[in-house]
Amino acid sequence: MKMGKKYIDSCKLFDSNNSYDPAKALEICVQTAKAKFDETIEAHIRLGVDSRHADQQVRGAIVLPNGTGKKVTVLAICKGDDEKAATAAGADFVGAEDYITKIQSENWFGFDVLVTTPSMMPLVGRLGKVLGPKGLMPNPKAGTVSTDIAKAVSDVKAGKIEYRLDKSNIIHCIIGKASFGAAKLVENFDALMEAIIKSKPEAAKGQYVKSCTVVSTMGPGIKISCSRYC
Repeated sequence: MKMGKKYIDSCKLFDSNNSYDPAKALEICVQTAKAKFDETIEAHIRLGVDSRHADQQVRGAIVLPNGTGKKVTVLAICKGDDEKAATAAGADFVGAEDYITKIQSENWFGFDVLVTTPSMMPLVGRLGKVLGPKGLMPNPKAGTVSTDIAKAVSDVKAGKIEYRLDKSNIIHCIIGKASFGAAKLVENFDALMEAIIKSKPEAAKGQYVKSCTVVSTMGPGIKISCSRYC
């Protein structure tokens, strides 16, 4: 595949064979974000676990200290006083059966995150086949099923992200925008890594964090040294 001039120039900013501490890696990463738009910065962390085993799953959620820089559209499925609380907390869409029907009959997905209360899960559960494949099914571990619907909404709006293993035992997460600058990105990255370390399964053996790479939307990946996380 032919690489563009900006990408090639970005590759000259670092040694692809080396690993860097988070501060240096993210400093370089910001420098590689040469596009005309505000590029997203992502972290990709490979763990020494096997996602095929239930006792080696790694999943959770965290509110990043500096948010993600992304505007998130929230749908809150709830009733009664919870509707008022969700609206006050900033939910973009609030309702119950009306939105369930809208999703089922109109194939509507005008939201990024769905939050709900435990009492509404039997209703939301009907949408499992359509929400699941899109990664939109609410889950208590991600904080999107909560008795405190206002907090669930406000956390998502403040920059809450979910982390979970894919089939390759890698966690992929947004940690901010290039415009944040390296310092704020490091704070977000450190918070994410702390959460992942705390989520280490008891069944995990050997080196837990195998590798970590940060990358901007249009830039090359920069490897971070994992020694401090082992």
